[in-house]
Amino acid sequence: MGNCCSDSPGGMQAIGSAGANVAGAASAAGGVGSNSSDSAEAVEFFLKSRGQFGLASQIELSLSASNLLDRDMLSKSDPMAVVYAKRRDGRLEEIGRTEVVLNSLNPIWVAKIELTFHFELLQPLVFQLYDVDSQFHNVPEKTLKLDEQQFLGEASCFLSEVATKLNRSLILKLDHREHGKRSQKLGELAVRAEECFSSKMMFEIIFHCANLDNKDFFSKSDPFLVISRTTEAGPPIPLYKTEVIKNDLNPTWKPVIINLQQDTPLNIECYNFNSNGKHDLIGKVVKSLADLEKLHQHQHGENLFLRSNAGQNHPNKILKGQLFVQKFSENKRHTFLDYIAAGCEMNFMVAVDFTASNGNPRLSDSLHYIDPSGRPNAYQRAILDVAEILQFYDTDKRFLAWGFGARPIDGPVSHCFNLNGSTHHPEVDGVQGIMAAYASALHNVSLAGPTLFGPVINTAAALAGRSLANNQQKYFVLLIITDGVITDLQETKDALVKASDLPLSILIVGVGGADFKEMEILDADKGERLVSTTGQVATRDIVQFVPMRDVQSGELSVVHSLLAELPGQFMAFMQSRDIKPLN
Repeated sequence: MGNCCSDSPGGMQAIGSAGANVAGAASAAGGVGSNSSDSAEAVEFFLKSRGQFGLASQIELSLSASNLLDRDMLSKSDPMAVVYAKRRDGRLEEIGRTEVVLNSLNPIWVAKIELTFHFELLQPLVFQLYDVDSQFHNVPEKTLKLDEQQFLGEASCFLSEVATKLNRSLILKLDHREHGKRSQKLGELAVRAEECFSSKMMFEIIFHCANLDNKDFFSKSDPFLVISRTTEAGPPIPLYKTEVIKNDLNPTWKPVIINLQQDTPLNIECYNFNSNGKHDLIGKVVKSLADLEKLHQHQHGENLFLRSNAGQNHPNKILKGQLFVQKFSENKRHTFLDYIAAGCEMNFMVAVDFTASNGNPRLSDSLHYIDPSGRPNAYQRAILDVAEILQFYDTDKRFLAWGFGARPIDGPVSHCFNLNGSTHHPEVDGVQGIMAAYASALHNVSLAGPTLFGPVINTAAALAGRSLANNQQKYFVLLIITDGVITDLQETKDALVKASDLPLSILIVGVGGADFKEMEILDADKGERLVSTTGQVATRDIVQFVPMRDVQSGELSVVHSLLAELPGQFMAFMQSRDIKPLN
């Protein structure tokens, strides 16, 4: 697949919080306008700033085992399974336990282990099996002391390994945690993942308001809605923001799509848009989904109110403006995991910047310097962090790897050459194959320039286009790692606009200290779609850019930020083409 060669040269108050004004979050993310996308940039900003990223889906794990070790003298073992999440520091945090199955070396546990699947995270799981002594059979499983039970074996995997299997099942060999030696005598653990039904349910709602208060002097209000989910502690979490309707006190908005795991109360706030980002709160209501369904059934309006500033002992101000529900429907939808489990692949590709501005790779101040201690440089970190997530979604784990902006031995400067040095075969085996090809290329090319993105994007787009023409269910993800300002900005825009209608997403990591403002232009998070030289507008946003220096250590990482939008981009493409899962 895909050989390529080219010689072409202040303080903020987040939207969703109560108060007379909502400021900062929207303006920091580009503001709210009449052309805003349904997934509002202010809401995305709010979620990302709190570490709430990308796809989150509720998963149930079902466990069974076979050929377990028999620890009992007069009967068979009485096994119980304990499931842990392995944290970054190696600490095990218990997620749940099964029931005890009496007298069985081949138990099938009924109890399900519930957890949340996050696409953009590696979620290591550890499973420990115990033979529960007969004296504890009447003790609730949750209160059992594990050090009083006999250990049967341990297995581990990543949640993605299970969720991406065609049958969502994975067979694991049991090890002994003390000796670390695998033995057939310890048996096997079968793990099966099922997406909870609630994760597949979507609610489509059309809201209408009547008799809104006018907040503008020379025209009518420009209203929009922000819908947030209430929490037991802390501020409400925004779920959706409608478009702004200009100069209208009786607006009807486009359909709102909401997915909720439980029927928690919703804050529905109506704001008057102001271009300075300080949007006036017109009024709000608090209703559950069941309440909204009743409003639709009875065609009743609900009065908006303003919370009193005089304290809890004073009543809220009831307004004449009302909220109506013109449409309320509940539908089962296909999910990202439905496509993956049915056989749709994500094909991972990487393109590495070899321009001279990276510095001499033999010197320690170069961004391409290979540290003898084994500590990865910025390019290696980006490759490892992204590839270790995406590898589970590519069944053959053969990845396309290119370089650009360098002069291969005895050749002109190329802006798309195969990283492994092959003339015709750019694919490498696994993550380590990428790393080896990258290290080898540093010895076999001369760093040059300029920094051109167009050739690698066009090559990736050609592969995605051929796959689409052949009716293959594949989605392509190109990771570009660069240190500099691109010199073919308009050509890159043209390539991205053309590619926006293809099964392709592009992740860009900026390394080093360059000014990356042009990269932010390519990432349409602020609601401004890219426009080509001919005036064609991108059909969707397919770029996510993250400068590595801006990402702080801790919970927020480069890979989280990069991959946050990928499931949404994937689903937007599938829905735009009305492509259903294979089975």
